Parts: sequence; C-alpha cells; structure tokens
Amino acid sequence: MANVLVFIDNPGQALKKSSLELLTIARSLGETAVAVNGELSDDVAGTLGAYGAATVFRPSAADLDDYLVAPKAAFLATVADKSGATTVLLENSPEGKEIAARLGIRLSAGVITDVVAIDADGTAHKSVLAGSYTTTAKATTAVTVLSVKANTVDPEPATAPGTPETVTVDAPADATAAAARITSREQKVASGRPDLTDARIVVAGGRGLDGDFGPVEELADALGAAVGASRAATDAGWISHDAQVGQTGKTVSPQLYISAGISGAIQQKAGMQTAKVIVAVNKDAESPVFEIADFGIVGDLFQVLPQATEEIKKRKG
Repeated sequence: MANVLVFIDNPGQALKKSSLELLTIARSLGETAVAVNGELSDDVAGTLGAYGAATVFRPSAADLDDYLVAPKAAFLATVADKSGATTVLLENSPEGKEIAARLGIRLSAGVITDVVAIDADGTAHKSVLAGSYTTTAKATTAVTVLSVKANTVDPEPATAPGTPETVTVDAPADATAAAARITSREQKVASGRPDLTDARIVVAGGRGLDGDFGPVEELADALGAAVGASRAATDAGWISHDAQVGQTGKTVSPQLYISAGISGAIQQKAGMQTAKVIVAVNKDAESPVFEIADFGIVGDLFQVLPQATEEIKKRKG
C-alpha cells in the first residue's frame, strides 16, 4: 500500500473543503500522513484524525510564512523523506503548483498538475485545453507529486477515525538562507460572503456589467452566495483577481451558478462547467454561454437581476 502525504498550509480554525477533498483522495490511495504549516488547533487535529490521517508532521520553525514558497518546499521534502511518501498531494493553487515544482526537483519526482481524479494505482486524470479534454498520466519515478483541483470529489470522513500522532520536523538549515522574505502584508477586507471555491451558490459577472458589480453583489447577498467574475472583469479592475472563475482562475462546482453578462468563452467554461445547475443572463441570444446553461434568460441584466433580487427578498420575507 502506498504512503501518501498531504500538504495543508495554514489551516486556520477549520479545514477548507479543498483540504478535506485531498484527505479523502489520499485515503483511497493508501496510508495517509499530513504535513501542516502554521497553527494546529485541537479542532483541526481532530478533523485530520476523522479523515484518516495517521501522522501529522509540523515544522520546528515557526517563520516559514515570513518567506515565499522555497522554505515550505524544503520542509515538505524533508517530511516526504521521513515518512517514506510515494505520493504527495497539494492544492492546485498558484502557490501549490510552485511548491509542487520545487518539490519535484528536490525529490527527483514526477510532477502532474491540474489533476481532477486519481486511480488507486496512482494514474492521474488531468484536465487540459480549458477542460475540453481529460488525459491520463502516471509518473515513473519513485515519488509522484500531484496538485489536485478543488471540487473534484465529495469529502468523506474515514469509517474508522483515529487520533493522529504529531511529529515535529526540522526544516533544512539552508531552507531560508536564499529565500525571498515577505516584508509586509495587507489584510483583505472580509466580505462576509462564502468562500468562492466552497460556495453552494455563485453569482458571477462579466464584461456586460461595464464595471458595475452592484446588481451581482445584491443578488448574491440575497441568496447567501459567493461573487465570481470573468477574466475580462478582473483584468479591467472592476473586481479583485481572487474572484476570477475560469481556466486561469478558480474552479467552482456549486449547486447553482448564475452567469450575468458573461459570454461563456471556453476560458470561463473551464472553471464552472461542473456546476449542478447553470443559469445564464445575457442580452445576446447567440452567446456561447447558452449552450451549456440549463436555463437561459435573454435580456438586460440590469433589469433581470434586480427583479430576481426583489422577488427572492419577498419570498424570504
């Protein structure tokens, strides 16, 4: 049976859905260990045990977050050696993929990114060409490093949960010697809305909003939804880039996805096509988004969205 190592960076007070997905996948592949950077609360430790983690490795250094990714990759390489891991799983975030690349160099491991499923024998299914195709790949190296896209499996706790052993690991002495140090941080203002990748409902806006995300935000708040955006909207500076859904943004798989003023180009489709129900609002009846939508409304979003918001408020009320 394979030894699988899952990397979880700064779990906070509760594990994200994407972390629970990694643990669920890891358990299907073999014996699961977890490398955690940052604080480890009792609740998080309990959840790790509930999802099948046998061992939790932590760095002896508490300042890995003061640097960019190099020290984290060095710590993870040390844990992989110590645990005898044959497979390492990380989130498919930009930072996760950079750590995966650096880890691959340190371990002489094969690296596969954009993974959407993993077979029991380690074969990875990889989403390519904006989600148009899924290919299969398998590393021939002793260790395989995989970065897995969020919303690919339903998290499931272990049938026989336990209490994981906690082990402290010394990161290599030279891990921070030549690493870029973070000199300052700016706290992002909390919106009070659900996290985009975990949300059950997403309302997304695009070029058709012409810079005014007010109708999208009001509808999202009425539904208790997250706000997303197309690349055109984020590149225009109408909303922050962390709201971007698509091939170069975040992948979402909500129960309901409402697309407003988005053409539905393949870049956007790659990030939301697994939504259970897709509702599209666009004044162009020939827009590609209607090809994948379950329900389509041809009309002015500045009229349609406020009407929907008002009706939802009435029914809630």
